[in-house]
Amino acid sequence: MKNFKKLKIWQKAILISDQVFDMYEELPWQKAGILRDQSTRASVSIVSNVAEGSSRRTEREKYRYMEMALGSAFELEAQTIVLHRRSWAPKAQAEQLLQDVDELQKMIIGFMARLNP
Repeated sequence: MKNFKKLKIWQKAILISDQVFDMYEELPWQKAGILRDQSTRASVSIVSNVAEGSSRRTEREKYRYMEMALGSAFELEAQTIVLHRRSWAPKAQAEQLLQDVDELQKMIIGFMARLNP
């Protein structure tokens, strides 16, 4: 697919990235500084790997990039769980992010299942 912006996975990933940046923008650096760096990097990694993977010619290459996107999604989930357990972000905001990340993970896994690497 040449226009990655039409992929539902990419659209969901960019919305999650916005959520992450918005959530951390409101948190004091002293509380969540390390998580801020890792979480924003992970969210951007998901968006980037989906976009880059969509440009690849073979299903094997696409699958590889989806694996990396999925790994970053699990990384973001773990970081959000830590943030949530520490009560550093509003509960509803962290829970919504966890729900959205879970949905994205399922979307990526479903997409990977349709590929034949």
